[in-house]
Amino acid sequence: MKLTILAVGRLARSPEVELVKLYVDRATAAGRALGLGPVEVVEVEARKPGKAAEADVLRPHLTDAHVIACDERGGARASRDFAAEIARLRDQGVRRLVFMIGGADGLDPALVAAANGRLAFGPQTWPHALARAMLAEQVYRAVTILAGGPYHRD
Repeated sequence: MKLTILAVGRLARSPEVELVKLYVDRATAAGRALGLGPVEVVEVEARKPGKAAEADVLRPHLTDAHVIACDERGGARASRDFAAEIARLRDQGVRRLVFMIGGADGLDPALVAAANGRLAFGPQTWPHALARAMLAEQVYRAVTILAGGPYHRD
């Protein structure tokens, strides 16, 4: 199952970008034996401001995918539950899992409503660069949990 972090906006060189790359690379390498990966980051930019314009550039990347919208009104998951959800989707035959992160104002409500699920990183609001890094780390953590590795400790 291919995993994609789909995000509005392109990040410039920063420590967060390096963290995202580190965890995406690690998750891709560790996930091969589990039927998970590759893990990729896809950044899109709208030509016009606003959620509707952002939705227009996100939508083409959602075709034939199980979509989880990163949304502050979504449910927070413990790391083991997150890993179990990814494994369940893989085992059900999902070929593409897309985690969608909106722009500064969040995701278009129609995209959130059409998503298969919603994920929140707690009640706080996080900068987009950190949200990507946290999501990439949780994907890597999920892969290591499923592989039985020592990275995650309860």
